[in-house]
Amino acid sequence: MRKLFLVLTVGVLTCTVAGVAMAEPPAHAPAHGWRKKNDPTYVGYTGTKWQRDYQVASGSCNREEIGAVVGGVIGGVLGKQASSEENRTVAVIVGAAVGALLGSRIGKALDDADRGCFGHVLEIGAAGKPVKWSNPSSGVSYSLVPGAGRNVKGKPCREYSLTATRGKTTEKRQGTACQASVGVWSLLGD
Repeated sequence: MRKLFLVLTVGVLTCTVAGVAMAEPPAHAPAHGWRKKNDPTYVGYTGTKWQRDYQVASGSCNREEIGAVVGGVIGGVLGKQASSEENRTVAVIVGAAVGALLGSRIGKALDDADRGCFGHVLEIGAAGKPVKWSNPSSGVSYSLVPGAGRNVKGKPCREYSLTATRGKTTEKRQGTACQASVGVWSLLGD
């Protein structure tokens, strides 16, 4: 009877210790669950924390997800409505010159989701790392490479190199975009 009690006690303790050990990840392991989802880890070029990267960190831009949120952001910015930092979910590029960014043929195809991708790449993209996306409606594929940063008249700015391709037509532009406010970028000279 004593042996049975000892075997049962050891079995219960083993299961209890195993259950506790499985409940918490080791200190060196990265968080993949609640902590990762609820800890904004995408830090923008100017230090702003973003909860979503829309796949920019992996070298692409999810324009469908950006398109779902960016229309209101651009409308608010263009309408001169106040937009709080807490409510902004994606960075955007705005301004009169954006439509003419790539010339008359391809530049007119730039829509709100493309503007969102452009702005978010400027905000959180790594310098020198291309980010690509395609607009199935216009048939244009984009590749944006954010460059080095610098201050222009006290505003944080980044250089960029943009390539847009539709069929056999490819247009390339290089320039500088500056942050007008948190998450709002405009082309230098706009």
